[in-house]
Amino acid sequence: MLLLMTLRSGLAQSKMQTIRFMHTAGRQKTGPNWRSFIQKRCKSTAVSEMAAPARAAVGSLPNSAAERIMGRWLLVCSGMVAGAVILGGVTRLTESGLSMVDWHLIKEMKPPATQEEWQAEFEKYQQFPEFKILNHDMTLNEFKFIWFMEYSHRMWGRAVGLAYILPAVYFWRKGWFSRGMKGRVLGLCGFVCFQGLLGWYMVKSGLEEKPESHDIPRVSQYRLAAHLGSAVVLYCASLWTGLSLLLPRHKLPETRHLLQLRRFTHWTTGLVFLTALSGAFVAGLDAGLVYNSFPKMGDQWIPDDLLAFSPAFKNFFENATTVQFDHRILGISSVAAITGLYYFSRRVPLPRRAKLALNSLIAVAYLQVTLGISTLLLYVPTPLAATHQSGSLALLSMAIWLMNELRRLPK
Repeated sequence: MLLLMTLRSGLAQSKMQTIRFMHTAGRQKTGPNWRSFIQKRCKSTAVSEMAAPARAAVGSLPNSAAERIMGRWLLVCSGMVAGAVILGGVTRLTESGLSMVDWHLIKEMKPPATQEEWQAEFEKYQQFPEFKILNHDMTLNEFKFIWFMEYSHRMWGRAVGLAYILPAVYFWRKGWFSRGMKGRVLGLCGFVCFQGLLGWYMVKSGLEEKPESHDIPRVSQYRLAAHLGSAVVLYCASLWTGLSLLLPRHKLPETRHLLQLRRFTHWTTGLVFLTALSGAFVAGLDAGLVYNSFPKMGDQWIPDDLLAFSPAFKNFFENATTVQFDHRILGISSVAAITGLYYFSRRVPLPRRAKLALNSLIAVAYLQVTLGISTLLLYVPTPLAATHQSGSLALLSMAIWLMNELRRLPK
């Protein structure tokens, strides 16, 4: 009862203040009409209340929308890295990688425009071992082809760097990155810059004079493997992070079979990565041009020159026969592991998307081994070899996708 009386008293006082305000406004001859004054006040208040959330929304998005945008950005970046790997493989297969003998971040972005500039570029190339030993009868038009192949690869690499760094700066300023994402993005941007430096370090190894050697000039297979391996790591990290932002996690029952399937998938993905990395040594030593037969190497299962170098461990990195043998074994082991993974997965009830990833993985695995055998038997034709190199990335992508589908729910 006391509360009711207090409320009534408050309402009465408020009413009296309103009447007194209107009466005062009405007596002011020079002031605005009280009705229009109240309408303007109400209108301005309503506009302010509507504008407030709009101002608060500027520069921010709901977490889900921001994650979708960042996930698509990282998938685009991973696709561009894949393009760089494929273009680099074609550059290697066409023996174009040593045509540009300088490295300038900005200056070399403009190709030669006149006949004099092309002739000057060609004369610089003529001073290095590849021209002296391998291409001493090359014409200027032939040089232009290999030069543009390497130029395209370098320009694509710069585009990859911009695709990472510029959106990262924008998203950072918008405040879209969580603390964990900031560390990942810094790592990815730093890694893509490291890739450019590693690429030039690799090219330099093929430009060095080696008076004691009369072999075909080529880049160091160690540096080539490092350059390819770091590119594949960058690709996998971008793909994994992008998929994690875009694909919701499955609520899978944590059974013993599921835990075993996860471990099996992780080990299989590691084996696929190792097989792709061994392909860099095959490319670096032109090991695909020895023993072009399958399943035997020549007339033997294990060739006589498998361990011809001393000490023995050098054979795994410098003996073309051993490098090809290792790549064969790793490729067959990868297909066997993926086949075993496919049959083991039948013990676990998987959601539709995970089954699709698994089916895609085994299909690409058998396609990839078919491409590899065909490339070997046909003496490494450039289109088929480039397709085989692209297939290694496709196979690794399917394995990363499956790992992502089987990842744990956060605690």
